[in-house]
Amino acid sequence: HQGCDVFVVPAMGSHGGATAEGQVEVLAHLGITAERIGAPIRSSMEVVEIGSVVSAHGNAVGLVMDAIAWNEADIVVPVNRIKPHTGFKGPVESGICKMLAIGLGKHEGARRLHGEGYEVFDSLILAAGRAILATGKVGFGLGLVENAYGDLAAIEAMPAAAVVGREQSLLEEARRLMPRILLPTVDVLVVEEFGKNISGVGMDANVTGRGELGVALPGFDGPSIARIVVLGLTAETGGNAHGIGLADVITERVFGEIDRHATWVNALTAGSLACGRIPIARPTDAAAIAAAIHSLPGVAPERARIVRIKHTLHLFEIAVSENLLDECRRVEGCEVVGEWDGSWGS
Repeated sequence: HQGCDVFVVPAMGSHGGATAEGQVEVLAHLGITAERIGAPIRSSMEVVEIGSVVSAHGNAVGLVMDAIAWNEADIVVPVNRIKPHTGFKGPVESGICKMLAIGLGKHEGARRLHGEGYEVFDSLILAAGRAILATGKVGFGLGLVENAYGDLAAIEAMPAAAVVGREQSLLEEARRLMPRILLPTVDVLVVEEFGKNISGVGMDANVTGRGELGVALPGFDGPSIARIVVLGLTAETGGNAHGIGLADVITERVFGEIDRHATWVNALTAGSLACGRIPIARPTDAAAIAAAIHSLPGVAPERARIVRIKHTLHLFEIAVSENLLDECRRVEGCEVVGEWDGSWGS
């Protein structure tokens, strides 16, 4: 309506196997196609140098941007979900600044920034975002915040000059709205669906407490979880099982669906080798769950505290072992609604 000639550029770093075709496929899995949005999708892994920042290590880190976006667009409009990250904590985490620095930087940009390590991301992502915004290429950003049900709670357009400040405020709102398991300890967490469309590491570390580097997520105040079992990958993840190494047991079905190339490119680029490891695989759901239960030291199977979820964005209903029912009744915000029939609400 404003006379603009719009096109879409994938901004996902090394995802999609770090190929132009793979990134278009990832968008399609998410329901984003040229036909659906009414604009062409122009995908390339070519980048151009646009500046540099200095990391907390004292290293100069070159910044790059997708060549099509930089050379052929009058303005760039980043659109991203703003939420807590799974590997670091800072004033900005997953959101507009990270998309500008790493997502639009494609594989090369992701490699450069991740090469400095998550331990400096709290300052590096902020500095990189500010530097890219200062080029004048970004017209405005569109930030999305989801609630605990995975629904949109806020959509905010912000001019380039306001992006950093508004993103920090929206991150705090997203953190407040994050879904969480309200029990203090869980022996076995069973996750039915795992994938990049749910979290960058397949299951949100802000729910499980298992950070992207294979260690406890800093500042995590959720339950202590002894074992995690993953039963299936989502269709939308396209075989990218980055983060599967944070689980303890998987099914043979999951093992067979893993695209090892896409998964390992993601893990190597992010510098999070733990995410690319492959857990013990068992032939059936029941066998995988039993393996996790029997691996618990000093816990009789009938006393195991078991929680089963659809995925980490779907926590408004969970299934628990019978020995947890009385405790659930005493937890503020929990309601026991009846015996689980094996299905989940929408």
